[in-house]
Amino acid sequence: QVQVVESGGGLVQAGGSLRLSCAASGSIFVLNVMGWYRQAPGKQRELVASLTTGGTTNYADSVKGRFTISGDNAKNTVLLQMNSLKPEDTAVYYCNAHLTTAWGRLPTDYWGQGTQVTVSS
Repeated sequence: QVQVVESGGGLVQAGGSLRLSCAASGSIFVLNVMGWYRQAPGKQRELVASLTTGGTTNYADSVKGRFTISGDNAKNTVLLQMNSLKPEDTAVYYCNAHLTTAWGRLPTDYWGQGTQVTVSS
């Protein structure tokens, strides 16, 4: 089994900062990518940022220059530093780990339980 556990989030005023943390643990054979997604009420879940174990990052256009993703391969952890937050960043943020649990198996997505980020104007 694989567990993905998030922490962080909360309520902040526009222009403020928050940091989200995520750790994947359990039966991990190869961890390929970790990332953050978000889902606002009435909207589809969208990618915010991702980080491969090789160090390649990918950001949604809406967060470029404001959010930074970083990670520790040895600990299977990823951080999302969110600066200059806007009310439109309000959403439930989910951590995702794309990994394989054994030799020969296809990579699978594992998700955290989600953490609320609310930005007030």
